[in-house]
Amino acid sequence: MKKWNLIVDVEKCENCYNCFVATKDEHVGNDFPGYAAPQPEHGHEWIRLNTFERGEMPMAEANFMPTMCNHCDEPACMKLAQNGAVQKRPDGIVIIDPVRSKGQRAIVDACPYGAIFWNEELEIPQAWIFDAHLLDQGWTKPRAEQVCPTGAISSAKISDEDMAERVAQENLRVLKPELGTKPRIYYKNLHLTDSLFVGGTVVDSKTDDCVEGAEIRLLKGEAEIATTRSDCFGEFRVDGLPPDDAAYRLELSQGDRVTTHECRTSGSLYLGIIRL
Repeated sequence: MKKWNLIVDVEKCENCYNCFVATKDEHVGNDFPGYAAPQPEHGHEWIRLNTFERGEMPMAEANFMPTMCNHCDEPACMKLAQNGAVQKRPDGIVIIDPVRSKGQRAIVDACPYGAIFWNEELEIPQAWIFDAHLLDQGWTKPRAEQVCPTGAISSAKISDEDMAERVAQENLRVLKPELGTKPRIYYKNLHLTDSLFVGGTVVDSKTDDCVEGAEIRLLKGEAEIATTRSDCFGEFRVDGLPPDDAAYRLELSQGDRVTTHECRTSGSLYLGIIRL
C-alpha cells in the first residue's frame, strides 16, 4: 500500500510564504464537503512558517521551517475525537470531518504540534488536509509543493518500507518523535533549527592572509567530536552540536603550524579571527 508523505528541507526554505498563501487561496471562502469547511480569512495558519536564528555577526543566520498537520499514523486527535470525527485514510492522510467534529474543541487541544485550529464561527476544528480533495481528483502533488520555488517541499506516495529506506538514506527526522505519534511529515536538515555551531576565521599570523585548508578538530575532553577544514576565505564551521552549555577545545593545524582555542557554548558561536 502506497501512502502520502511530505518532506520539508529546512535548508532550502526561503520564507517566501507561498505555501501559506496557496493554502489560504485554496480554502478561504471555499467549501469542500467531506474534506474541509471554509477556512477563516484570519487567525488560521494551516501551514505556519517558523524562524530560527543562530550565531552572531558576522557568522549569523536565520533558518525557516514550515509546519502543518503531521498526518500521524497514531494521531492524538483521533484518540480523543467522538463519533468518528477524525479519520485516518488508507493513503495516510488524516481528515477532520467538518460535520462530525462540530463542537469538539477538545480535538484542537489534543494536537501536540499545535497544528489544529478552532473555527469560532462554524464551531469546528480544522487543519491542513494535504490537499486530499485535489489528490482524489488526480493531482500528483499538493499545492504547497506546487508553489514552492526552491523545492523545499516535496511529497512522496510510496510504501512505508520505501519511505523508511529514504529516511535512513537522507537522514530525515520528524518532530517530537518521543511522543510516538508517527508523523508522516519529515524534515531534512532539521539540525538548522535545534543544534549549535562553532565557527571562526583562520588567518596567517605573519601575513594576515586567509588560510585555506587548515584542519580543525573539535574536542570535548579527549574525545574528538568533529573535524572540518577552512574554506578559501579562511572560514570554518562545525555544526550539529547539541544545544547544551558545554566546553570544547579546537585544534587548528596546517603543516607544522598548530594552535588551540578554548570555547564554551551556550548558543552558536563565532570565535572571530584565529591566527595560525
